[in-house]
Amino acid sequence: MILLQTLSTDDNLMVDSLAIMDAGKGDIGLLDLLIKGGYMMIPLYALFVLAIFIFVERIITLRKAEKSPKHLMDQIKILVQGGHVEKAKILCQGENSPVANMIAKGLERIGSPLKNIEVAIENVGKIEIYKLEKNLNLLATVSGAAPMIGFLGTVAGMIRAFIGVAQEEGMVSPKLLSTGIYEAMITTAAGLVVGIIAYLGYNFLVSRVSKLVHNMEYTSIEFMDILQEK
Repeated sequence: MILLQTLSTDDNLMVDSLAIMDAGKGDIGLLDLLIKGGYMMIPLYALFVLAIFIFVERIITLRKAEKSPKHLMDQIKILVQGGHVEKAKILCQGENSPVANMIAKGLERIGSPLKNIEVAIENVGKIEIYKLEKNLNLLATVSGAAPMIGFLGTVAGMIRAFIGVAQEEGMVSPKLLSTGIYEAMITTAAGLVVGIIAYLGYNFLVSRVSKLVHNMEYTSIEFMDILQEK
């Protein structure tokens, strides 16, 4: 009796082990899922790479634009009030930043009416803002297009899945239907992931640009005050 119970227990353990092994075989890796997404995953891959490229390129550009001596305006004020305008120009030209480019243009217009100087600074500021916002609209487009492409891939996959079901004769295998559906849903998930990443990156970059633009406006006002005091 004890022997039979032992054998029965061993058989149950073996069945449980086989069930665990079978469950493990059913696990699908992330790469396999991405591959099973179908041809609609190709544009999503491209959009993901494009979003990452734009984000990294803009981050590098904005960091360079933010680099400016903390006491730049103090030095400009001392040089301008001392009549060393050329030295002030050289100082700005050596910085190659949006703020320095605006001040350099204002220094070139010294001697003209203050209104003309202000307009010249504003024009340079608009050009610099355009440079800072380069490709941000494209990143926003990616954030909106990626989910829609994902939904399109899902709809196309569902159509293929139901066409396959319609062509089956007799009983339809649940495995056939479920496999077609989850493969179709992969594109939706991938599209949402790419869209969310691009959307977050876009908003982060917009906030950085807004901070830079505010600094440019503040600096231009400060420069005009220096010219009025001269």
